Amino acid sequence: MEIDWGEIRFEGDKRYRKGDCPTRMTPLYRDKKDYKKKIRQLRKAIDERQRIMYAHDRYSLLSIFQALDAAGKDGTIRAVFNGVNPHGVEITSFKRPSETELEHNFLWRTSVAMPRRGNIGVFNRSYYEEVLVCRVHPELVTQYQKIPGEQTRDLDALFASRFEAIRTMERYTADNGTVTLKFFLNLSRDEQRTRFLSRIDEPDKNWKFSEADLKERRYWDQYQDAFEDMINETATPHAPWFVVPADDKMNMRLIVASAVLQALNEMEMRYPKVSEARRKALREYRKQLQGD
Repeated sequence: MEIDWGEIRFEGDKRYRKGDCPTRMTPLYRDKKDYKKKIRQLRKAIDERQRIMYAHDRYSLLSIFQALDAAGKDGTIRAVFNGVNPHGVEITSFKRPSETELEHNFLWRTSVAMPRRGNIGVFNRSYYEEVLVCRVHPELVTQYQKIPGEQTRDLDALFASRFEAIRTMERYTADNGTVTLKFFLNLSRDEQRTRFLSRIDEPDKNWKFSEADLKERRYWDQYQDAFEDMINETATPHAPWFVVPADDKMNMRLIVASAVLQALNEMEMRYPKVSEARRKALREYRKQLQGD
């Protein structure tokens, strides 16, 4: 599969502008059967590389998913990582902060969920909510988050500080072996409407629809502005953003899986070398087991 990463990958060397990136692109698959074959092959390759990463025990991989409602975060995570050794994948979904989480700084709840060495971590939403939903709804900061009053008088300065804290944290985690990939699932307004209607019209999808989704849709333009700033403020070579066309779910999943596999392939890792003394010991253990 040929993917033009230059069109959708942002490392800080170019600006992202809302509307510049497509929400749909030429399919990477011929039909559904071909898609299933390709995603299966990608999952298998991801699983093999994760096994090496686990044995190597130096790196970890963090995949962050940010998007508006109905963009397909849950389905993409399931499609890409289903089949990877469950002991090597840690998936965390971040929803409304709990009282305990509000008693700590905004990075605390995600920091304690960072993947261990050898593991793949998946964040369904993340610390980026603090510069997305909190910018669209600043009352979350001023009324509910327990931040000293002098820090909330200038919200522009507060969010600039949060961007700086995120950049610093991602640099720190990169220096300690965590490769971070950030996926913005870029859904069109029309496609979101179609998916919301499907959730209403199909009984087995009714549970997915919430009146809150409809309320947030009214802030579409404000969210697009927030996504634009988020990407431009935090895209770096060591923690790039991928603006993934999300109107075609199958294509989106192939792109995400390919990005994950590419990152794993770029890690300099291998199974631990076995010394001659260890090989000699293993041969002796083999003899003992054969004679047991």
